Amino acid sequence: MSTNQNPTKVVTGIVRLSYANVWEPKSINGGKEKYSVSLIIPKSDKKTIDAINKAVDAAIEDGISKFGGKKPNKAAIKLPLRDGDIERDDEAYKDSFFVNANSTTPPQIVDAHVQPILDRSEVYSGCYARVSVTFYAFNSNGNKGVACGLGNIQKIRDGEPLGGHSSAADDFSDFSDNTGDDDFLG
Repeated sequence: MSTNQNPTKVVTGIVRLSYANVWEPKSINGGKEKYSVSLIIPKSDKKTIDAINKAVDAAIEDGISKFGGKKPNKAAIKLPLRDGDIERDDEAYKDSFFVNANSTTPPQIVDAHVQPILDRSEVYSGCYARVSVTFYAFNSNGNKGVACGLGNIQKIRDGEPLGGHSSAADDFSDFSDNTGDDDFLG
């Protein structure tokens, strides 16, 4: 699954995007503006989950200096791969793990043929994609763990939009006012 020699980098299998903040950076709680997305990974995708676990282990090894020179117990630090069945009361996260990835630089966003996607409506919370991510150790303000950096996104296919957003086509039918009455609400 990893496409290069960097042991902390993973290119996922097909995941579902949630909280897709991939076109414009946003500040969360007044922090630095970042691009971010939650990757919903089916528990059945053992290949991606194994690759993520290996990359997290590599990030811990790479980050030993950040942990005071010794390898921490994984149970004592914050880990990026989380269980959707336990941590989210949301149907979209059922039978899935998830990883929250972010970056200060914009991801390159391409289609299945690796052509750039320019129409922002094409990539949204609910669509399916492959995503490159890199894991790294952190130790700041008493918080220790492994975080996930967002790389690039390859949209694979559409999916049901998440977050209650509907399209105009779903909300409206073709409208033609044949009544001649200007007060169509009354």
